[in-house]
Amino acid sequence: MCNFNNLDQKTKEFLHLFLTKAAQNIGGVNYLLALIEAMRAKKPHPLMQKNCQIASNNTIIKWNKVVFKDKIDLIQNILVAHREAEEKDFNILHGVNSKVEKNIINMSRALAPLKFVITPQNPNDGEGFSFTVFETLEDDVIIFNPVFIALFFCSTEFTKKAIKYQI
Repeated sequence: MCNFNNLDQKTKEFLHLFLTKAAQNIGGVNYLLALIEAMRAKKPHPLMQKNCQIASNNTIIKWNKVVFKDKIDLIQNILVAHREAEEKDFNILHGVNSKVEKNIINMSRALAPLKFVITPQNPNDGEGFSFTVFETLEDDVIIFNPVFIALFFCSTEFTKKAIKYQI
């Protein structure tokens, strides 16, 4: 998932359009990249921040629930498994055993209500934007939102490629 060149055309276009529009809504690409760098600086992982927010010089991202380490580890394991498989279909329930499937379903139930809101610190820079963890959340299909993965788990270079992508 974090290799931009391996993504399908639809996902590349979606990421490009969403991140370009998102950057415009918070004051520009540099503000978005600065926020991502501020998120990368948080240890052990940005989603584990107790106050559920991270601020850069110009932007703030807030969310409504702390994510625990076991959920983050599971997401990272899923991303590694799908990176090695290089599947275009990113249904995270595809091809897993029953124990892992149960863990994924529990993780999806825990993270489903999570909503991220990114706003500029100066209201004149834009209105901000929001997104959720999952793009699709059904009984037998669970697909991560590519924006969530891009912002929290992929490199800054991945985001730069998505923004520079030509449709």
